[in-house]
Formats: sequence, structure tokens, C-alpha cells
Amino acid sequence: MTQPMTTDLTMTDRAARRIGEILRSEPSGAMLRLSVLGGGCSGFQYKFDVDRAKADDDVAIDRGGVVLLIDSVSLQYLAGSEVDYVDDLIGASFKVNNPKAKASCGCGTSFSL
Repeated sequence: MTQPMTTDLTMTDRAARRIGEILRSEPSGAMLRLSVLGGGCSGFQYKFDVDRAKADDDVAIDRGGVVLLIDSVSLQYLAGSEVDYVDDLIGASFKVNNPKAKASCGCGTSFSL
């Protein structure tokens, strides 16, 4: 029997509110998925998708009934991170404050280790 994976990944109230707003227009049971993919201008990039199914190896972060899913491979790159939502002069977007990232691009959607 495998042990459930734990994480200290968190999401802010702002992120949870915005995820809730996005998911209200989706069918019941929808969740937001955060993944790390190879690519982007710094080597890795963050990807957000709406998903309706939780995989066996997913970690679910629940804040006030809003669920953020992270697969076990992506979690290796995201442990210790904070998911936030910012609305500033350059636009509104989710921002991942990742302590493992050694460098990131100007727009904050890609990073390197």
C-alpha cells in the first residue's frame, strides 16, 4: 500500500476566490489542475486546466470547497510553493511563488531549477 503524498503547497484567498469564479461556469465537480511541463523560455512552465477527474496520484488542495489538483510528478517541482492570483498593471493572472525556482521569465509563467 502506498503512502499518500503530502505537500506544503498552499493557495491564497485571492487564488481560491478566482478559481471559484472560474469553476462556477463549469459543470458540477470541476476542479482546477496545476501542472509543470517542460518548455517555456526558462525550461519549465506552469499550466492551469479545468479537470473533472482526480487521478489516484493527484494531491488535492482544498480551500473553502475550491479544489486545486496537482499530479505527483509536478508536485516535485511545486512543493513549498504558494499559488496566488494577482491583478496589476500588466494584467490579471495566477502566480506561483515557487521557492525551488532559481530563475523565471518576466511574465512569471516559466522557471528554471
